[in-house]
Amino acid sequence: METVTVTNLTKQFGTFTAVDAVSFSVSKGEIFGLLGPNGAGKSTTIKMLCGLLAPDKGNGTVGGFDIITQQWEIKNIIGYMSQKFSLYEDLTIEENLEFYGTVYGLSSSRLKQRMNFIYELVNIKEHRHSLVKNLPLGIKQRLALGSALIHDPQILFLDEPTSGVDPLMRRIFWDEIYTLAREGKTIFVTTHYMDEAEHCNRIALIIAGKIIALNTPQKLKEELPYTIIKISTDNYLTAYNILNKEDYIIEAALFGTDIHVVVDKHFTRINSIKRLLASHNINAALQPILPSLEDVFVMSAK
Repeated sequence: METVTVTNLTKQFGTFTAVDAVSFSVSKGEIFGLLGPNGAGKSTTIKMLCGLLAPDKGNGTVGGFDIITQQWEIKNIIGYMSQKFSLYEDLTIEENLEFYGTVYGLSSSRLKQRMNFIYELVNIKEHRHSLVKNLPLGIKQRLALGSALIHDPQILFLDEPTSGVDPLMRRIFWDEIYTLAREGKTIFVTTHYMDEAEHCNRIALIIAGKIIALNTPQKLKEELPYTIIKISTDNYLTAYNILNKEDYIIEAALFGTDIHVVVDKHFTRINSIKRLLASHNINAALQPILPSLEDVFVMSAK
């Protein structure tokens, strides 16, 4: 069952088109990622889906409600974690959760139940009496997620939820997202971290407001019309300069002391690359590898 549907959604700010005719759908219980660089249109897309911005063209629904005419209804059924921390710094964790629960009309007993659940889910119980302004960013991000969940929404929008936190905290955060998805919640997340996007069931790659590819991480890699060859050699800088001059190599890039070269998917002359390097007295080991999401993103954007 689809919980989010979007058709030709467009948003302009003056002459600048932030979101350019994007279309997609998200199913119940799916973790759906919108992957792209800063300024690609990810946050603008989320804000339109959350009823915070009205689109200039196109249409869509969230939880069966129209994003243009039923924005208030949408706000009542979703959880939204904004890219910028927006909770009250001069309140404690407990006071923030109480405030947001009251805004959503939770009864005293229901609010207490939800707060206890969130304390355990995002592991912030020991900090519940601390002022938010005194907490590290990772704990603030957990509180922001908890606040978005206080009213038990079935659809959750997370805008760059792990931006600025350390890798360990990012892993913990994603463990929490998996838990929510297993409960049947639909998770819509934006990110510019390639490794983070791997955790999504499906990803839409977005650049300059346009979706350039949409599929599962595995399918995106398999469908890329290129082969990536990893070349390991002690003389990697010399080899890199030699390979960059060859017409059949679409792109060469350094990955530490290895070289990744991009060739056509039907390329069959791997041995010719080895012979080329050998002719320059360079011994090298060559191995075709599965493209990374970074490879997919860069090559799809060309």
